[in-house]
This record gives sequence, structure tokens and C-alpha cells, in this order.
Amino acid sequence: MSTTVSRVRAAYARIEATDRPEIWIDLRPRAEVEAEARTLDERLARGERLPLAGRLLAVKGNIDVAGLPTTAGCPAYAYRPAADAPAVARLRAAGALVLGTTNLDQFATGLVGTRSPYGAVRGAVDPARVSGGSSSGSAVAVALGIADLALGTDTAGSGRVPAAFNGIVGLKPTRGLVPTQGVVPACASIDCVTVFARTLPEAERALAHMASPAGRALPSLPVRRPGPWRVAVPARDRLGELDPGWAAAYEAAVRRLAAAGAEIRGIDLTPFTEAAAMLYEGAFVAERYTAVGAFVDKLTAEGGAGLDPTVAGIITRARDVPAHRLCADTERLAVLRAHALAELADSDALLLPTAPGHPTLAEVAADPLGANARLGRFTNSTNLFDLAAVAVPAGEVNGLPFGVMLVGPAFTDDRLARIADLLRPEVYLTVAGAHLTGEPLNPQLLSLGAVLDRTTTTSPVYRLHALRTDPPKPGLVHVGEDGAALEVEVWRLPAEGLGRLLAALPRPMVLGSVELADGDSTPGFLCEPAALTDAEDITAYGGWRAYLGRR
Repeated sequence: MSTTVSRVRAAYARIEATDRPEIWIDLRPRAEVEAEARTLDERLARGERLPLAGRLLAVKGNIDVAGLPTTAGCPAYAYRPAADAPAVARLRAAGALVLGTTNLDQFATGLVGTRSPYGAVRGAVDPARVSGGSSSGSAVAVALGIADLALGTDTAGSGRVPAAFNGIVGLKPTRGLVPTQGVVPACASIDCVTVFARTLPEAERALAHMASPAGRALPSLPVRRPGPWRVAVPARDRLGELDPGWAAAYEAAVRRLAAAGAEIRGIDLTPFTEAAAMLYEGAFVAERYTAVGAFVDKLTAEGGAGLDPTVAGIITRARDVPAHRLCADTERLAVLRAHALAELADSDALLLPTAPGHPTLAEVAADPLGANARLGRFTNSTNLFDLAAVAVPAGEVNGLPFGVMLVGPAFTDDRLARIADLLRPEVYLTVAGAHLTGEPLNPQLLSLGAVLDRTTTTSPVYRLHALRTDPPKPGLVHVGEDGAALEVEVWRLPAEGLGRLLAALPRPMVLGSVELADGDSTPGFLCEPAALTDAEDITAYGGWRAYLGRR
């Protein structure tokens, strides 16, 4: 069986095992996706270049996928597109396989993930908490390991808040960098197509395939002065109320950046928070009525079946916004934007918590408008100010994911990603065989962003055996006094990368703690003792490379 087909079958098995039907609006039949996977393998065998071959893709339900209805989270709104949206088509052309369309806050109106007739999408880590919206199903599909990549949209934070709540990466590119054709608009003038992934490099690869260089003229950006990254950080008392533990987690992220060499600078957050309040409290919400208001009015008159009442209320109230108020708010926004860009002028990026807290489903049900408004405190202003952003994991608080985002001027997307690299929680991994530098499985480490830290030896409590595997690899076993010191490499890699390695680790290999010569211990690949029955003891060679060289 091909690797691509195996990955498809594993994804559908994962869908069944996780039992989260609320993630999906329309899931493609497994046989159909398997057939597409076999066709991909045939194309690869013919020598076609498909850089995303076999990557499994979930698509938010307001983005067109040929062959599936586009609902925008409202069954009565559904239509069948004749073609994929450009963002979907470009990923498919690179080899990605679409699994289906995902649930969302109806008409992309919300940051909670509960405003849908298809059900509230629960958080990936704690099902009692919201998943974040509006791109709720897309984020959870990635976080639960079903999809490798997922598309969302972001008007007020919908491509970032769900990333933070589910411990994954959310890239919100510069407005216009990814085409929005084939996307049901929320606020057409500021909507963005976004991408979710479990690692930043994977999200960047997907964005590179979706981006349209001719989609928007590249401005003349100021030349960056040499020196360390300059990151703007507001004073703690300007962040407002945060959930317990979140301020400490945010300050820890600031310290990590500083320790990595970034220069931390202060910033006045006032223009950002004032503009954030304008997105829903001001006249700009009128654009949501322009997008789907006539449909909502018609469906309401017919009884409102399938309409989320909170969403319908937001959209219908927007119908009565007077034109003079929109003009006044546009003028005020221009002043705030000028103030914000002046504040950012001497910095490469602004670091903020992605959201001020993570509510439960019950808390959102008790105060649907208030809870949602709070979540947009830091994200709402980004598109109004025409900024780029990336949301990344930054640790945990009380066992739940905590995330931060980096925000910068339009077309600084790559710069923000490079600064975000400094925030990735890292772990050490000790390898003794096929993952060593130059060995067959070493590319697995490199693809995860791993960096060689040092070559050393274990403490003298291990034995090494040559296993009968393909590719050949050794089995490292802790034996105590009868052991020897063996050559190993210690690698640094993103914490999420270790999780991906562990998920794909074949028996008889296991992850355990490896004692090093200096007394330190790190995670490392060990071997189940039962696999050593017919394996040659090669401890005397002192390491795997020495054994291979003397065979």
C-alpha cells in the first residue's frame, strides 16, 4: 500500500477514534480520497514535482471546494461551486488532498466556535472549553492530528484565536497576499484567507503556495537597520484583565525573546485597543450586512430555520448603521492607524497575547456577546490597520495551550515568522542510530527544524544491538552495571516536532530517558528488550557509526 493511501486511511481512522462530528460540515467519502491519493502516487512515479504530496487538508466551510456545498455555516445558504477557490486550487495543485469542509461560526461572525447549527466545536485539549472561532473546525482538525493543514479566514482574529486555544500555528498573511475569490465574505474589504498547521515551517510552506505575488503591489518598505530584532511590548497594566496565569505566561514569552537576543521596547497599546472596539461597536459592522444581510432578512421572514440567533442579530442590526457614522468612524480609524504605525515605526514586531483568556462553553452560553467581544481585544485591530500577523504556541497555563501573536506592517510576513521562530519551545533528543547525522532517518529531524547541539556519549549503563530492520538501525537498551559508554548525538528541536516523531515511531523503538556522560538526561530512542532475541550485540564498537565503518 502506498504511503499516501496509508496516510488517508490513518486520517479516517483518527476521525472515527476522536469522535468529533461537530468538526465537519461535509466530509468526503474515504474511498474517493483514497482514489485521489493513488492518482497522486502515479503522478509522483512519473516524475511530477508535487511539494505538498499527500498533505491532508481541511477547508473552512465558507471557502469553495469543487464537489462540496459551500454553506458558510448555514444550511439554507448552501450552493455548489463549479471550481475550487484559488487558495484551495493552489494547494491541490501542489499535491494536497482535501478531506472535507469544516464547521465555523456562521457567516464567519464570531471568535468562539459555538455559533453554528452544525453544533458547537469543542476545544481540542479540553472539550468543556470553546475551540475559538470562526475557523473552529479547521483548527481542531489540525490540533487533533487529522489534517496536516487547514484553511480558515480571518477578519477579526478567526485565523489566530483558534490557533492559540488549540496549541497550533495560525498564519494571517498581509491582506491581499492570498486571493479571497471563492470565499463567502464577512467584511470583504479586510477579509484574509489563513492557514493552520502544527509547525511554523509547514504553515509557511502552504502559504508560499497560496500567495499571489501579483495580488497586491509591494510597497517600498523602510530599510531595516542592522541589529537584533526589535520587539514592542506593552506595559502589563495596558493589557487589561487576563485569565489567571496568562500574564505570567506572556511575560515568560517576552523573556524568551530577550534571551534569544531580541531587543524589547515599550509601546502605547491605546490605538490598537481603541480600534479593536470599533470593529463591532462602530459602523464597520455594516459591511457584514452588505455581505449576507439580504439573505438573512429573507430567511428570517421565512421563520429563520438554520440561522444562529446571535449571528442573525449582529447582521440585522448592522442594516441600520447610518452613513454619517461610517464616515466618522473611517476618519477616526485613519487617525488611530497613523498613531499605531508611528508606535511601531522603531520596532520589527508587536508581541501580544493572542487572546485575553479561554472561556468555557458555559461561559459563552451565559454571555455570548460579551465573551466574544473580550476575545477580540488584541486581534480585532490587525486587519483594520492593514497589518500582518502570526499566532504561535507559547507554553501552557493550567494544562491548557497558551498562545501569543506577532504583529507587524503589511508585507513583513517573513520577518514575523523569523521572530516567531525564537519563541518555539524546544526540547533535546538523544539519537544513537539511523537518526545520526548523515544516516537515512536524519532528514526526519532536519524537516522538523532540528539543530545538532553536540556529539557525546551515554553514561556507561547501556548496550547496543544491531536490529534486523529496514533501514538498519540499532537498539539502545539500559542494562546498568554491565553497560558501556556509547556515542550519541543530542539534537535541539521544537517541542511539537518531538510529538510528531513519537506519533510515527515504529516498534520496537520507544521514547525514554537517556543518561549522558555529563550526568544530564534527555528524551531519546530506546528499544524494547523483547526485540533483542536475534539481534547482534555491537556494544564493543562504541557506537553505531563505528559499527557500520568496521563491518
